[in-house]
Amino acid sequence: MTANIYWVLELDVRAGGLETFRALMREMVAAAQREPGTLNYEWNISADCRVCHIYVRYRNGAAVMDHMASWDGNFSRRFSALATITRMSVYGAPDATVKAVLEPYGPVYYEQFGGFDRQN
Repeated sequence: MTANIYWVLELDVRAGGLETFRALMREMVAAAQREPGTLNYEWNISADCRVCHIYVRYRNGAAVMDHMASWDGNFSRRFSALATITRMSVYGAPDATVKAVLEPYGPVYYEQFGGFDRQN
């Protein structure tokens, strides 16, 4: 299998804040692109622009911690003013340190059960 840790966030986007949310998303994507351990960072939004899903995949737990340091220092306050996390599904095998940093977001953890990864 893989050491990758990945998650899907489901967000409720606050009414009236879409353009500000879009600008923040662009800033966050640019920051994540500079993180070598962030392998995927993909945002998708519903037709009514009220529900957003974010898929993020990291090389390993150290990459998660790098990303979360940037998140806490640069984005969390602004993000929370524009959207609410309604669901966080985490996949892979995060260690206790990663779980501790994710705990405020109410994650549900799923263990690897089978499959393969062509990229590793």
